[in-house]
Amino acid sequence: MQPLDETQPFFAEIPAEGPFSLQDEKAYREWREAKLNDYPSKVTDLVVGIDDPFALSEDEKNRLLALCRKTNMAVFQLQKPCGDPADKAQVKNIGKQLGLFRLDSNLCADDDDITSLTVVSDGRHKTYIPYSNRPISWHTDGYYNPLDKQIRGLLLHCVTPAARGGENDLLDHEIAYIHLRDTNPAYIAALMQPDAMTIPPNEEHGTLVRGPSPGPVFSVDSRQGFLHMRYTARTRSIEWKKDGITEEAAACLSEFLNSDSPYIFHHRLQSGQGLISNNVLHTRSGFEDDEARGIKRLLYRARYFDRISDT
Repeated sequence: MQPLDETQPFFAEIPAEGPFSLQDEKAYREWREAKLNDYPSKVTDLVVGIDDPFALSEDEKNRLLALCRKTNMAVFQLQKPCGDPADKAQVKNIGKQLGLFRLDSNLCADDDDITSLTVVSDGRHKTYIPYSNRPISWHTDGYYNPLDKQIRGLLLHCVTPAARGGENDLLDHEIAYIHLRDTNPAYIAALMQPDAMTIPPNEEHGTLVRGPSPGPVFSVDSRQGFLHMRYTARTRSIEWKKDGITEEAAACLSEFLNSDSPYIFHHRLQSGQGLISNNVLHTRSGFEDDEARGIKRLLYRARYFDRISDT
């Protein structure tokens, strides 16, 4: 794995050629056709059974990678108990076998850099929505990170689902790119501006935790050529560039995310299931625990600077 270059932005703005160049229409059309050909039509098409999270079979690994190459995501299902269901080693080992090594130690992560997503009513966690039972709107993880520390890989693993609710909507960010480019290529140019979307500073009790985070929505990796997206649908924690076309592009994207597009998958992770992705767009519905019956939602979240290998 190449180390992150802390001195140079990791992403180019608009490439001169290839499918994500606005001048290379032929390459875009060829990539678009291949992308949409035989695209999965239902979430069950994304599910791959796993016998042993510590030793994926060649077939299991190939199926997961094939899905991630096609849709940037897959859902794994542990076929049988494998030790303690709350053992985070399962998460780390699945990630490593798919090329995910460099974990992002985000603000509320556990000591091992994997985050326990559950309702927390006190301390620092209580001020952040992921640790509540409230719904979370469309976003990619780590959208507030600096450009040299973008989240490229995301793994969610369900230990215990909520008593009610807690579903995810999922959308391949390359599908969002296609929708916007087909609607108006100028939207892509606007959303690839280096100051298209700025996340305001984060302060806790008057102390600056993180400064403002400006950057593009869409960008292309300057080394490997893949498309990356950083996005949040929140309105109180975002500043869109006020040049007209960027705000129009953001509105078009929001309309698409809230449509009944067949490309948007809906799924509620069950115990032993997980989502592995190249940080696709996703939501979470509100949920209810039933602690009297011992049901309290717990998911593990691992954020990676790496992208899934061979995708």
